[in-house]
Amino acid sequence: MAKPKTVYICATCGGSNPKWQGQCPHCNAWNTLAESIVAEPRAGSSRFQALAAGGGVQALNEVETAEAPRTTTGSEEFDRVLGGGLVRGAVVLIGGDPGIGKSTLLLQVLAHLGQDNKVLYVSGEESAQQIALRARRLAVEAGPVRLLAEINMETILATLAAEKPDMVVIDSIQTVYSEQLQSAPGSVAQVRECSAQLTRYAKTSGTTILLVGHVTKDGALAGPRVLEHIVDAVLYFEGDTHSSFRLIRAQKNRFGAVNELGVFAMTDKGLRGVTNPSALFLSQHAEPVPGACVLVTQEGTRPLLVEIQALVDEAHAPNPKRLAVGLENNRLALLLAVLHRHAGVACFDQDVFVNAVGGVRIAEPAADLAVLLAIVSSLRNKPLPAKLVVFGEVGLAGEVRPVQRGQERLKEAAKLGFTTAIIPKANAPKGPIAGMTVIAVERLEQAVGALREA
Repeated sequence: MAKPKTVYICATCGGSNPKWQGQCPHCNAWNTLAESIVAEPRAGSSRFQALAAGGGVQALNEVETAEAPRTTTGSEEFDRVLGGGLVRGAVVLIGGDPGIGKSTLLLQVLAHLGQDNKVLYVSGEESAQQIALRARRLAVEAGPVRLLAEINMETILATLAAEKPDMVVIDSIQTVYSEQLQSAPGSVAQVRECSAQLTRYAKTSGTTILLVGHVTKDGALAGPRVLEHIVDAVLYFEGDTHSSFRLIRAQKNRFGAVNELGVFAMTDKGLRGVTNPSALFLSQHAEPVPGACVLVTQEGTRPLLVEIQALVDEAHAPNPKRLAVGLENNRLALLLAVLHRHAGVACFDQDVFVNAVGGVRIAEPAADLAVLLAIVSSLRNKPLPAKLVVFGEVGLAGEVRPVQRGQERLKEAAKLGFTTAIIPKANAPKGPIAGMTVIAVERLEQAVGALREA
């Protein structure tokens, strides 16, 4: 019988310590050490076998490579986030808030894949009856889907070895436990051990495994960060559970583009891909309104049109409010300082609120120019010209800096009927774009001046 051992494991980084202390010595986080009981490894145990197959030393240019074949999931938007489809032997981790649609989407995917592949759904949270009821509600062809309600890792691996499925869903990794450890399911040690065993099985057997991961109240995946390092792709569900739209973003992908975005609509028949996501993020105004500016942002390989709305109002408190929804709040304060210093537009006595329509989160600095022009429009109570799109990064010196994929952004805007664009001069197209007037600017004051002339 293996001798149990008590250690203290950090919930943030997964580092182990022989005794408890207030601060983790590995990542310097406070009050994150939790007691855990582990067993000493048995002689001859292969628990710590490397995930990658070993081999002799060879030159890198002599390694034979081949394009990984893809298996389509039946959802064009999900395939886009994955980089074209599922890869044999890949491990994909999907996280998101409770009730946002993770299990629904994966059941739809397995029902489609089960027509030509052997698939298995391992449920640790729901009973077989609950999953069957969901399948009937979604009206999916769930006959080919094999179902296993189990949380014991050794039993799951034995079932996988016997069934030999092509695709497996583990719902969820935080409910699975291994008998080799004495800690409870969901603990740092259990999540790390079970994910490593599943990944090892996927790499040796060629089975594609989709893991469902819980998230904390801060929105990060629960468990050790090593979980995200082990898997091949990490996908996050975004969006409000009270809204009918869901966004899936790729945070990590060894087989495709990072930050790729998929847009879905939640219907009574499950999640359906949205073919024209730009329509979700553009408000339908009868006529131009002050404070609204259309931005062409880049999500992975997809140009996306998003409406940026700004509201500037007289402050009734000594400290004016600065609030940004869907954008970085600190960057808003920085941009207001640049607007005052280089364009002469002061907002020090005004409350400033900025919102990205549709609940999308914009992290790239290409939104700077659109945010500033929306603020100027609201402050002056003057609408921007109709069918105008804007993109560009604004520096502290007041310069408008170029952004990536400028030509693709302009072509997407022209395709959707926009006729005017204010962009960085370095992104100006070499040739004319049919139906579009391009205003290329080098400085912020030039962009603000272009609005006065409009």
